[in-house]
Amino acid sequence: MKQGTRAQHLNQGRWAERRALRYLQQRGMHHLLSNYRCRFGELDLIMEDGEYLVFVEVRYRRSTRFGGAIVTVDARKQKRLRAAAEHFRQTSDSAARRPCRFDVIGIEDEAGENLQWIKNAF
Repeated sequence: MKQGTRAQHLNQGRWAERRALRYLQQRGMHHLLSNYRCRFGELDLIMEDGEYLVFVEVRYRRSTRFGGAIVTVDARKQKRLRAAAEHFRQTSDSAARRPCRFDVIGIEDEAGENLQWIKNAF
């Protein structure tokens, strides 16, 4: 990926994460952390939904021409997300004792209007 293209891709990813964050906050979820990184991978958003600790993967596609955003969270990606979430839970006393779930948000247009939220996706 060319340098300019990579920067644009990262900007689009950050935009999609901000859009997803606003969407979830409007539905009563509380934001804890963004872009948690560890040796196992990255968690886009960590939220609270009542008693649940929610790890949210945000996927963005400008179009569905080559498949939707949601389908890109395959078994390999799920495994990495689970490992990163377990790392987070082990390093946070309060997180280790809470029930958790994994949600996926797919955004499939440049305006951010075509947003799909799958609770407890895997």
